[in-house]
Amino acid sequence: MKTVFIACATILFSLTCFAVEPSIQVMSKEQANVWYAQAGWPVGCNFIPSTAINQLEMWQKDTYDSNTIDRELGWAQQIGFDTVRVFLHYLVWQEDPNGFKGRMDDFLGICAKHKIRVMFVLFDDCWNGDAKLGKQPAPKPGVHNSGWLQCPRYAEVNDISKYPVFEQYVEDLLRSFGKDKRVLIWDLYNEPGNSHTPKQNMPFLEKVVEWARKANSSQPITMGVWNQDQQHKELNDFQIANSDVITFHNYSGLENMKQDIAKYKSYGRPVICTEYIARGMGSKFETHLPLLKAENVGAINWGFVYGKTQTAYPWGSKPNAPEPNVWHHDIFRKDGTPFDKQEIETIKKLTAKD
Repeated sequence: MKTVFIACATILFSLTCFAVEPSIQVMSKEQANVWYAQAGWPVGCNFIPSTAINQLEMWQKDTYDSNTIDRELGWAQQIGFDTVRVFLHYLVWQEDPNGFKGRMDDFLGICAKHKIRVMFVLFDDCWNGDAKLGKQPAPKPGVHNSGWLQCPRYAEVNDISKYPVFEQYVEDLLRSFGKDKRVLIWDLYNEPGNSHTPKQNMPFLEKVVEWARKANSSQPITMGVWNQDQQHKELNDFQIANSDVITFHNYSGLENMKQDIAKYKSYGRPVICTEYIARGMGSKFETHLPLLKAENVGAINWGFVYGKTQTAYPWGSKPNAPEPNVWHHDIFRKDGTPFDKQEIETIKKLTAKD
């Protein structure tokens, strides 16, 4: 176990001490819990700048927007957020690995400036399956996440001829940033079994875990459980068994969140909720964030600034729908105005450092 520096206890920069000794095996429960105790309660959001419709627009050279990222992460710091979950895409890496990693390094620098650590997401099984480099489409007015992209593309998940590329992508990123103290944890695959069936996704997910373990990063790895139906049981069991830290998604009411917390804490590992907040479904900051803090469960809500992803609209929103009176996700408008000032006060009260 890596020596715990006294600096970890300081307010100056407690982001410098989250690494553990590398291991190609799943961390022991003891190792994982020591890591979590050093890291402190992670609270924050899934982040993409308001000027990007998807992962490609966020990371491509021509549209990487460091000024907007800096401004919006400043708002995150102001309300006490110290963690962001951020999605990558292999296509940007494949086109120019060094350029992509340079922008990742720049992003990490901006985050560190705002005392924010990062959970990078390598793959994603949600939304559009036909990603293409270059200029990205404009948002469809009124439509939730109209331009978000699967990674890899839909047809590539079971195309073994592509696996050497994905293996290089995983190993390059985890080796390049595997000892970077600005990276809190790696989320290998968002919601596997969402666009594909669990049986379709399982072979690829197994390979992703194999590649990530071979890369031997010092940070923990995880894969969030998101669907608890019987069809996903084998996939969920695999994700939990191969995660150093258990992560999960929950967009339901308070009682359901309590049940999930109890279930996942029973494994004896640290637990982080990496997606929540769907106001119209009863998932709210004023109800859920106090619970997550009291239970010492990490709290990372979906959405931050209402921008090109348009996730203030609910899932399944129709084209040209009016802006909802109650936002589904997101916290701020592009000018920094909050959706709900009282909500901001609740967040700031709960994230205040002793």
